[in-house]
Amino acid sequence: MTKITFVRPGGEREIVNAEPGHSVMATAVDNGIDEIVAECGGCLACATCHVYVDEADLDRLPPPSAAEDAMLEATAAPRTPCSRLSCQLKVTPELGDLTVHLPSEQY
Repeated sequence: MTKITFVRPGGEREIVNAEPGHSVMATAVDNGIDEIVAECGGCLACATCHVYVDEADLDRLPPPSAAEDAMLEATAAPRTPCSRLSCQLKVTPELGDLTVHLPSEQY
């Protein structure tokens, strides 16, 4: 099973199991990762599921779509080259384990 490591702003790590086909956002919400607000429920209509993908994992992800790229301009925390919306990151067996860093704010 794929594992996702969520790194909180203070450095605390929480490792959770992720079901293939689910998004990183849904996995966070299902496991009580409060830093992921997911206000729109994964419809790509807000930026409250913003994460920073660990640089070591970034190359294994598909690039953001044009819609995700545009929505990333609305994040509360600064956007970086590692910024992604976790609702757009699908868990697959090929992806393997993933580490994401949580921003200090989502609004």
